[in-house]
Amino acid sequence: MTKHLHISGKSCTFAPKILNLLSMIHVIEEASRCLLCSNPPCGDKVARAIRATRFDNIWTAVELFNQLSEEELIQAQQHCIHYDTPIRICELKRAVVDGSHSPVGADGKSINNATLPSLEINFCDMVCENPFFLASSAVCTNYEMVSHAFDAGWAGVFYKTISKQDIREVSPRFDTVGKEGTPFIGLRNMEQLSENSYQEDFDILHRLKQNYPSKIVIASIMGQTEEEWIELAKMAEDAGCDAVELNFSCPQMRLTGLGSDIGQNSELILFYTSYVREAVSIPVIPKMTPNIMSMTSPALACFYAGASGISAINTIKSITTSPEAEVSNKKTVSGYSGKAVKPIALRMIYEMTGNPILHKAGIEKHMDISGIGGIETWRDALDFIQLGCRNVQVCTAVMQYGYRIIDDLILGLQHYMRSRGITELKKLVGEELPNMVLPSDLDRETMVFPLIDRAKCIGCGRCYTSCMDGGHQAITFGEDRKPKIVGQKCVGCHLCRLVCPTGAIGQAKRMNKPKERK
Repeated sequence: MTKHLHISGKSCTFAPKILNLLSMIHVIEEASRCLLCSNPPCGDKVARAIRATRFDNIWTAVELFNQLSEEELIQAQQHCIHYDTPIRICELKRAVVDGSHSPVGADGKSINNATLPSLEINFCDMVCENPFFLASSAVCTNYEMVSHAFDAGWAGVFYKTISKQDIREVSPRFDTVGKEGTPFIGLRNMEQLSENSYQEDFDILHRLKQNYPSKIVIASIMGQTEEEWIELAKMAEDAGCDAVELNFSCPQMRLTGLGSDIGQNSELILFYTSYVREAVSIPVIPKMTPNIMSMTSPALACFYAGASGISAINTIKSITTSPEAEVSNKKTVSGYSGKAVKPIALRMIYEMTGNPILHKAGIEKHMDISGIGGIETWRDALDFIQLGCRNVQVCTAVMQYGYRIIDDLILGLQHYMRSRGITELKKLVGEELPNMVLPSDLDRETMVFPLIDRAKCIGCGRCYTSCMDGGHQAITFGEDRKPKIVGQKCVGCHLCRLVCPTGAIGQAKRMNKPKERK
């Protein structure tokens, strides 16, 4: 039996196998093809449904798609301005809706926005309406930008770093790293600090706090001397800021002894944090650099200096060589951010929240962690929260997609909590820490074989190529174009599962290793 799909207003017939394949890949690939247009020609509701799909907020995507008729989807598809071929919106809806169950909570009841839990959480004794903040960067450099973000739903801002220096930026100042059709897995930037005068910036922060009293306004500062650090911190407090962040981590300062030069020196972290802590009564939050071997000593320095929390991580020192990113034919070392740095950021977070030395000192009782690094979706944020962060900051994803991603960050996390029956966000904080162990403590007596779904496999042979050239030669691939696992050779590394483009390889049950492999 065949099924009919409407594409660009035309009736098309697909065999069931192909239909299943389309349903399988569209959620991942088709939503990512969407240009996420501003003022989308396809219509706000359709665009919103695709965006929810793109940012892993499947609950909202299903709800929105179910409100749209086939005729509305066909018309939206005809208005799509994709530079190649239109987004296959009708098929995307089927893939999303047919591949998902109606969202229900842990109590079995249907989920709707009226039943979603609050994301309110305390961070450094500040009550935040949700954990999502703008990171100190290009996404928050003036009043209009931050007010727009607040109106969209962001809970707070770490405003772009304020200093008394004469900041003059370069042009161009950004470059990207891409892979296989994804042009933005990483962003290199050469931005420094705010180009406004410090008086202008503190006036902006004062007006923001006056006009948005329920939002959290945090001034990020950088001084050159003890006196400057204290002066800027006091000005932040006088402006009504809720807290002050100490930028010990900017990787591309023009002058030595600033930014990450401080963050790499625990003694300087201790001194400057202590100076500021004694000068103001608002929370003090040092911002840490990843350009070090270990986060333990800097975190201890913050703790002993009386810091209220830690922001981590700032960008990673890096080099790209694109001619389009040269500044008058010259290149330099600068900061790297975006999705690609997330695993590094999580490791740095764990070095603080899961460190027995820091726990012995009582650090978790006195300092909260704000996680930064590669956060695009609510699942990214959840990873940081489950490792102990009570707050997360976003920069690169906003630069790429805009403030509007806050909708899916909030709704995605709320739906996840509701599906688990969790009513308070704080219950998720650190819940994965007990599952983190040393490499020596991992189970080395059992294994999990890969399991091939024949209905989903299209016979491309990617698993075979990777296993033969980069694995254990444990897959055969014959004229029938169907891969087979060779159990005697397979070690359960799962490289094949990771390279499969259609999701046709899953996991079997965990079992004891054969005796000859122990």
